[in-house]
Amino acid sequence: MADKPEKAPAEAPKPDAAAAATKKKSPIKLIAIVGGLMVAEGAGAVLLLGAMGPKPQTAVADIHEDEHAESVTSVEIPVADERFQNMQTGRVWTWDIAVVLKVKPKNEEVITSVLEKRAAEIKEGLSQIVRKAQHNHLKEPELTTLSRQITAFLDKMFGQDAEGNSRIERVIIPKCKGIQLET
Repeated sequence: MADKPEKAPAEAPKPDAAAAATKKKSPIKLIAIVGGLMVAEGAGAVLLLGAMGPKPQTAVADIHEDEHAESVTSVEIPVADERFQNMQTGRVWTWDIAVVLKVKPKNEEVITSVLEKRAAEIKEGLSQIVRKAQHNHLKEPELTTLSRQITAFLDKMFGQDAEGNSRIERVIIPKCKGIQLET
């Protein structure tokens, strides 16, 4: 028995070499196949849902041109272009302020009639707002505080329309220049 060479150890390295060769191969093919299947599945789902989903519908507006033009446009009504005093800083300042209202055409007649009937009262209210205003409110870049206070005051003066909305769309202050007076 000593004469027979053992072949078992010679054959053993061959399966290890085959296993090592398969372990060294990267799974790029497997990743590519799985990725391709995922892309195909996503594309199939999009096509299926697109074919079965609701179709886009177009809306048709039945609006007369006059009504549409009236709702889009607005009218500017000048309220005041006056000089008001402010002494909140301890010094006398004169502010040259113009106030214009942006309103819907359907409210124009009501607002102009109230402006004619209560012009002095409206100018007095604007004067009080400017007199009470802090100096930094009068120097704001967009005059938001002053505009908000004037809007609240004028909303009380003009009231609401039949639908319960404010008659004023926006208060515009195109001019607000302050001049410090020497005392």
